[in-house]
Amino acid sequence: MTKKIPVATIRSMKHTSTTTHQPQIAASQTGLRGLASKSTIVAAAVMMALSVPMSVYITSSTAYAETQEEYQKQIDALNAEISTYQAQAKQLNEKAKSLQNALAILANQKAAIQAQINVSQKKYNQLLQKIEQTKKDIKANQDALGDTIASMYVNRTVSPLEMLASSKSIGDYVIEQDRRNSIQNTLTGTIDRINKLKKELEKQKVEVGRVLADQKNARAALAAKEREQAELLAKTQNEEANYQKLSSDRESEKARVQKAQQDAIAAAIRNAGGGGSLNISSGDGSKGGYPWAGNCYVDANAMSHGGVNGAGEDPLGYGCRQCVSYAAWKMYQKTGYAPRYWGNANMWPSSARGAGFSTGGTPRANSLAVISAGQYGHIVYVEGYDASTGMVHISQFNYLNAGGPGWGNYSEMTVPASTYDTYIYL
Repeated sequence: MTKKIPVATIRSMKHTSTTTHQPQIAASQTGLRGLASKSTIVAAAVMMALSVPMSVYITSSTAYAETQEEYQKQIDALNAEISTYQAQAKQLNEKAKSLQNALAILANQKAAIQAQINVSQKKYNQLLQKIEQTKKDIKANQDALGDTIASMYVNRTVSPLEMLASSKSIGDYVIEQDRRNSIQNTLTGTIDRINKLKKELEKQKVEVGRVLADQKNARAALAAKEREQAELLAKTQNEEANYQKLSSDRESEKARVQKAQQDAIAAAIRNAGGGGSLNISSGDGSKGGYPWAGNCYVDANAMSHGGVNGAGEDPLGYGCRQCVSYAAWKMYQKTGYAPRYWGNANMWPSSARGAGFSTGGTPRANSLAVISAGQYGHIVYVEGYDASTGMVHISQFNYLNAGGPGWGNYSEMTVPASTYDTYIYL
């Protein structure tokens, strides 16, 4: 981002012209020289006619030359300011074009993620219908199971000896016993199948729910990024307009000075005729294991650039070398689950709970710690916790001037556990 220079500051800057004058300025100067020559001839003729002393003419001529030199200095300074403002406006115009392209990309990404959400929502709804139907099937089987067990219980009031005596033959007795055993086996198999089906459906529900939640988070994150980019675009366009106005104002000022310069020349002709104390260290970057630092940098405004897609993102959709990107990597590294589009750091506790992870205020090693304050908050990974001192040793990315100058560096700190208001347990 090009940092806007306050108008007051710009106006107070000392300008030194290092640029070649524009053709129209050169032409004007040529005209000025011609007019100056003409004024000298006219002045000489008038002096000769009126017998004005030469010393008076010399004094007037010297003052006139000094005045013209001062006017030209002003014009040169104004030209330098105009060039600076136009260059700034051009840079901002290019930035605005880049932001407009980024907004178009975000719009396409939103459309794509919405299509994914539609598919996942349909799958989720179908799964809910299937679960509901399975519950009905389970209820029906349970009712049938109760009836069958009751029937078998009544039949079993007859002793095996009585059953044998009442049977027409040994074969009939064996068949009846086999039938009972078969019913028992069938019921046992049915119960096992129902339990397995229930567990499998619940597992699918959790998995699809997480996917759907991640996709909705992705949509929300893209919408937030789109708003942020739109605001930045509006700000950039406003800054460009401000610089264009400054340039226009300086052009008007230059026109005024040029007119004054011309008026001075005319007057000269007429006159001639008579008329941060924390324990901070850069730490061991390989310990964090963060894999997306290459081809990425964070500028003075804490904005990510480069990354896997050239738009400053890591593979999970976060800004590369940002604190949330590092936290996402550590969660994946420790749990095998990659949290996509969980938002800014201060949104992570809610997103984590939505994905089935627990949170709390008690520090633990191998957890993520969140500071919710500020526009975005901050999130770190807890390497260790010393209960005797109440201190946590953390690793992180993107803490200002930690691990290196500016933003986007890996660092480690030992700080009070109370620094963080929420812990996400992995």
